[in-house]
Amino acid sequence: MKDVTRNQDGAGSDDATIDASDPRAGLSASDLQDVRKHAPAIALVEGSDTELTGDTQQVRQSRLRVAALCLAAGFAVFFAYHASFPEVWLSRLGLALLALHVLVVAVLAAAGAVACPKRCRLSPYMLWALEWVVFGLPGLFFIALQLNETAACAIRQEPLRNPTPGWLTLIYAYALFIPNSWRRASVAIIPMALAPVAIASMAFLHSRWIACPITCEPNLRTFVEVSLSMTLAAGIALIGIFTINTLREQAFQAKQLGQYRLKERIGSGGMGEVYLAEHQMMKRPCAIKIIRPEKAGDPRVLARFEREVRTTARLSHWNNIDVYDYGRTEDGTFYYIMEYLPGLNFQELVQRYGPLPPGRLIYLLKQTCDALQEAHGMGLIHRDIKPANIFASQRGGKYDVAKLLDFGLAKPALTGAASPEITQEGAITGSPLYMSPEQATGEVEPDARSDIYSLGAVAFFALTGRSPFTGDKPIKVLIAVASEDPTPITELRPDVPGDLAAVVMKCLHKKPDDRFQTVRELYQALECCESADEWSCPQASQWWRGMHRRASQDTVVERVAVEV
Repeated sequence: MKDVTRNQDGAGSDDATIDASDPRAGLSASDLQDVRKHAPAIALVEGSDTELTGDTQQVRQSRLRVAALCLAAGFAVFFAYHASFPEVWLSRLGLALLALHVLVVAVLAAAGAVACPKRCRLSPYMLWALEWVVFGLPGLFFIALQLNETAACAIRQEPLRNPTPGWLTLIYAYALFIPNSWRRASVAIIPMALAPVAIASMAFLHSRWIACPITCEPNLRTFVEVSLSMTLAAGIALIGIFTINTLREQAFQAKQLGQYRLKERIGSGGMGEVYLAEHQMMKRPCAIKIIRPEKAGDPRVLARFEREVRTTARLSHWNNIDVYDYGRTEDGTFYYIMEYLPGLNFQELVQRYGPLPPGRLIYLLKQTCDALQEAHGMGLIHRDIKPANIFASQRGGKYDVAKLLDFGLAKPALTGAASPEITQEGAITGSPLYMSPEQATGEVEPDARSDIYSLGAVAFFALTGRSPFTGDKPIKVLIAVASEDPTPITELRPDVPGDLAAVVMKCLHKKPDDRFQTVRELYQALECCESADEWSCPQASQWWRGMHRRASQDTVVERVAVEV
């Protein structure tokens, strides 16, 4: 089921993290170097096969850009050469062909600018289209040039010039710059090789038809030379592509032994990206969260990432996500590997299927309370509880297993000297829509009751489909969180039982003393609600299997529609 494997670890959420100040990290340069030195290195192999995926796509885009700029430069040089002798080339080429020459230079230069990887990452279909433009337009020019030469020679009864230099340049440029399999490359290279041969054969046949002894033999010689040159060029290019691609596949397979292979990106956020991956020896699916080298140079980002790993690794409760490994790759990419969760987070559940039934919400919240209780018992405050960070997953044959994610902002209640400080007093960190008033003002150090507020805000969202406070700008949301009371749940959704609404609204009190003081108290209050027994493991299993069947039916309908 394709749509139940997205946004693990809260990545991709629209919620912003706000820093009222820009604090420096507690890690010194020597600490940063120490982390880089001692973190174990592995190879992350991107793509489930050796076709166009991930980094290979970016490489193809970069090389296509280089090819376009090189061809543009070559055509520009020849145009400047033609412009040096206007009376000769105007009479020989004609104004239309020179205009086509200018168009080729302009289009190739524009293609080189569009394909810049720093500006945008083109989709496979756009790369395919751009590839045909970059190599198809010069091919069209060479065809027009050869036809023009053939017509001029027929009129003047002169031998045909050998047209192979331009075509050889185009064939070898394609073979050298574009990473390909030989089958895919043959679709482009064979037409390039056949075009001049076809035109040369037409010139030879024309000279025979008009019985011109002056040009017949030279044109036959030109036809033979062109045929041999193009056949040899196409063969060398395809064999070279096959050899290079074979070496690439061997290197790919050698790197993946005992390593992790990235299959697809399932989320991204401010700190890094999350990929679905697989350990090649154990064949176990997992999720890898990584920080690319360009982001790893920031000590504050790296310190938060390292703290998230170490904090999460200390947690062992069933409802907290498991971390398997941590380290860095040879190119400086930092990563950690965690269990892969098929399922949906609260954000996706509500957006796709509407507000949750009261019984199901209680069922999931109680598990989240268990996860938080372990963290709070270790003195850890999550500080970033939001719908995207609570996952309803399938684990061990059970459905609706709640998983609490993303401890990147987790902070010890009592910070010791050995703990690196990533934020300072007065810094506002978290997701504005779900942070507590004390987080919003920054006046009081958040404690466990701050997480209880955020959990109440998530419950408010799950029951009503909207957060307790809304605004078009984060600062307006923060002001509302600090000074306004949320709309009662029963006004937004009258069918929500009063006891559950009261529990959620108690979590949302402005003063921490007026809320539940521990997640254990919140758990007991949820357990006492009238709807607490309305959802169970068998019902969750039935719901998810229904979603699987519906997804399968939708897939069949889509396939039939495409075939029709």
